[in-house]
Amino acid sequence: MEQVSRSKCFGGSQAVFSHHSKETGTAMRFSVFLPAAAMEGAPRPALIYLSGLTCTEENVTTKAGAQRYCAEHGLILVCPDTSPRGTDFPGEHDAYDFGSGAGFYVDATQEPWSTAYRMESYVTKELIDLVTAEFPIRADRIGITGHSMGGHGALTLALKNPDLFKSVSAFAPIASPLNCPWGEKALTGYLGDDRAAWRAYDSAALIEDGHRVTDILVDQGDADPFLGDQLKPELLMAACEKAGIPLTLRMQPGYDHSYYFIASVIGDHIAWHAERLKD
Repeated sequence: MEQVSRSKCFGGSQAVFSHHSKETGTAMRFSVFLPAAAMEGAPRPALIYLSGLTCTEENVTTKAGAQRYCAEHGLILVCPDTSPRGTDFPGEHDAYDFGSGAGFYVDATQEPWSTAYRMESYVTKELIDLVTAEFPIRADRIGITGHSMGGHGALTLALKNPDLFKSVSAFAPIASPLNCPWGEKALTGYLGDDRAAWRAYDSAALIEDGHRVTDILVDQGDADPFLGDQLKPELLMAACEKAGIPLTLRMQPGYDHSYYFIASVIGDHIAWHAERLKD
């Protein structure tokens, strides 16, 4: 693991690291915010943040203002990249919603993507193992959140790994990739045409199939241009209601899909996770 940068931030440390990933076969970058207590070696809970389409680990690190709230609650914040980099597969850089920057947090099964696009295993296995070994993270106190594609990732990974992630929230998540253009394009490319295989990467379908978490917090702007055709929070709401999963879905008047929206509500999410990750 190589340190790329480090800056003092709210009494703690904001750093970016690079390492060679066995899962993707490429160099991967991630950022870590350590609050002051963690800088002194005290084990702390951690929150994993998954970013959306076109993003890297840098977007949330520089735009969301999350460090201030993580410092207040003593949370370590870990932000991975959204896809492998440098593989240069045919068509990998042709569109914003597939390939580079659009890993969708799946383990691809279709060639050539299956050789590198293993973002589910990267996040839930390799990255978690790495950061819990290198930083004072309590492995029994990890939450996960994310935005848009990353909100989809946070929900699906939490539903499939309830013993690993003790809390989950999302900002404007792609609630059901089975039922939107972004999801149909990505899951076809990464997983093939069998829609039954897609259910493992659809939060509403996972809930229908019996996967459970304790509760979920979702914030969604009602002025989001992607709300009706891509995000569809009503499908997540219906699945949670049928399964009896407490879902706090807050429709935020006038907010769009941008980091201005995320910065406006991220303090509430960090406080929500801190409450659930405390002893």
